[in-house]
Amino acid sequence: MHRVVVLALEGVYPFELSIPVRIFGTAADTAGRPLYEVLTCGLDGGPVRSSADFTVGVEHGAEVIATADTLVIPPFACGPGQERDWLPAPLADALRRLRPGARTVSICTASYVLAAAGLLDGRRATTHWNEAERFQRKFPLVRVDPDVLFVDDGDVLTAAGVAAGVDLCMHLVRRDHGSEIANRVARLCVVPPWRDGGQAQFIERPVPALAAATTSAARAWALGELHRPLQLAELAGHARMSVRTFSRRFRDEVGMTPGQWLAQQRVERARRLLETTDLPVDRVAEEAGFGTAASLRQHLVAGVGVPPSVYRQTFRGARLAELQQPSRAGRAVVPAYVAPPDGGR
Repeated sequence: MHRVVVLALEGVYPFELSIPVRIFGTAADTAGRPLYEVLTCGLDGGPVRSSADFTVGVEHGAEVIATADTLVIPPFACGPGQERDWLPAPLADALRRLRPGARTVSICTASYVLAAAGLLDGRRATTHWNEAERFQRKFPLVRVDPDVLFVDDGDVLTAAGVAAGVDLCMHLVRRDHGSEIANRVARLCVVPPWRDGGQAQFIERPVPALAAATTSAARAWALGELHRPLQLAELAGHARMSVRTFSRRFRDEVGMTPGQWLAQQRVERARRLLETTDLPVDRVAEEAGFGTAASLRQHLVAGVGVPPSVYRQTFRGARLAELQQPSRAGRAVVPAYVAPPDGGR
């Protein structure tokens, strides 16, 4: 069984500490056998002070890191006078216990620990968008990508802030065991198996002085018109703005251009139709506003990594099996698809 060790450091954030246990601990094969063993450790095996008003009791010390197939480091609040690139001797010694070939994962600003240990030198990595500039200055050998939710660089993986830790753990389940098991974990945890977009949608941006002077109404209107061609001037006119003003405010509010947003929404519409209807692919393309099956295929491959036929076959199989199960009150289903690591080949 794949062993995941979660290293809780002083000041650990409780939510991020719980992510690996929840995601990996939920993963099981078709017979219900767990696929991961998750252990939580501290540097000395004693209680670990969290960033909240309670202390976490851990049963293991740093010696279990030597047995880890994957080591996950959640972020922590810095103590007085402590910098984020904190790497005292006990922590450095703990990281040196890692076996060759073991994976190392950081969530949010725990990327500072990996960088301070030299594990990110020459590698692509990410961190919370609010720390990206400082992080790059501090560690110039790291190729920081501030726009993504996580980076998979083989045996070293980094996630952006908070919930991106969920995205990265879901990605690892999918990478290890495929889309079907990852989708099942997502449903049980009531989280999306995959989130489109990067950190741009979460970066703080100036809010228009007047609530009415936004593009939200135009976006809501456009969602009902996706089946037909939409011109930028038409969207701007609906918002009662010039094209130039509309384009600028749209990017400020959404983090992408109107054209990129429309393409993303059309892909989402096509995914829902492929998942929930038996419409021919040509008709799905028309309903989603792509016009032709060829255009739909191009956008779907670019967006989720597989063509419409593979997408439908993979998701509809899981959907039909789900519908055949007895219904239960309060059951929540997350209707989303995760592209398999091999691109569906």
